[in-house]
Amino acid sequence: MTSTPTRHIKAAVVRQKGGPFEIDTLRLEEPRPDEILVRVVATGMCHTDMVARDQLYTVPMPVVLGHEGAGVVELVGSHVKKLRPGDHVVLTYMWCGHCKPCLNGDLTYCANFYALNFGGAREDGSTATYDARGSVHDHFFGQSSFGTFTLAHERNAVKVPTTAPLELLGPLGCGIQTGAGAVMNALKVGPGSSFAAFGGGAVGLSAVMAARVAGATTIIAADVVPSRLALAKELGATHTVNSRETDPVEAVRKITGGGADFSLESSGRPAVLRQAIDALAIRGTCGIVGAPALGTEASFDVNGVMTAGKRIIGIIEGDSVPDLFIPSLVELHQQGRFPFDKLVKFYDLDQINQAAEDSEKGITIKPIVRLAQSAG
Repeated sequence: MTSTPTRHIKAAVVRQKGGPFEIDTLRLEEPRPDEILVRVVATGMCHTDMVARDQLYTVPMPVVLGHEGAGVVELVGSHVKKLRPGDHVVLTYMWCGHCKPCLNGDLTYCANFYALNFGGAREDGSTATYDARGSVHDHFFGQSSFGTFTLAHERNAVKVPTTAPLELLGPLGCGIQTGAGAVMNALKVGPGSSFAAFGGGAVGLSAVMAARVAGATTIIAADVVPSRLALAKELGATHTVNSRETDPVEAVRKITGGGADFSLESSGRPAVLRQAIDALAIRGTCGIVGAPALGTEASFDVNGVMTAGKRIIGIIEGDSVPDLFIPSLVELHQQGRFPFDKLVKFYDLDQINQAAEDSEKGITIKPIVRLAQSAG
């Protein structure tokens, strides 16, 4: 147990591989000097939450997951400079700030990324959350926001305008910025180019919206769910391909006259990655953002990649610098140019297992779990 002052919160805890999420009353420490206490208004549910729940990525249990939080700053530690109580924030991934990639500005490739985001504790190994039996692992992505209150570091909290709809903004912290950033920051899709999204979930559809903003003139969405393909057209896709009915590689080549300048694989399936690579034009680039189980391997035609000068790049969190990129996405949304609200459906905290099930079945593209009404 701890002698540090604590407060009671409600949170969803995963206690065993595969879940379920169990709603429990926990105790949460007050913030340390470099931390902030956030009253969580709502949290997006991401594929990575289920990856951790099911132990495809090893995360210590019991654990409070949740990594797309949005809320209001309640308290700030004595060393916090960029935020103050009352600020609206989106919580995002955590980085250490002192390794070589961080010092180079490559925050998403932090040398300590896995430990800080999947280690279930602060960088010093401590936790801040407790139940009647003792410590509960937290600090998932530096936040563990499936709770009515959470602690975050000032590094992974991004101030957003109070004029923006706060309960909607949490997914910008991971899934939405991953898809949009892959297009805008990593692939650097430009005006007049062709882009193909392999996978029509939240990440893929965010990439479609970003490609439209970036000025791509041919935007292709490939998926197996007709409703997702219809939504892709609404969000900016010029063409859609049902991969269950049509060979997507042949379809992309036909639509583009030889292959796409850029492709993005977001399903996490090796066979789909191969399609995304094969569908590229000469000198085309394929970005990988899908997260399969650790150790998953994929194959491609070496000569097909080499002789066509193709590139394959891994992308984490959209190569985003969150303090700059997330406010830009908020502004684009407020201008009506990035309508990611069309992806979401809201659930209450006690419906979190239904939200997970609906997400895995493809019923809901981006669930958002409301927590504000449970706060206290």
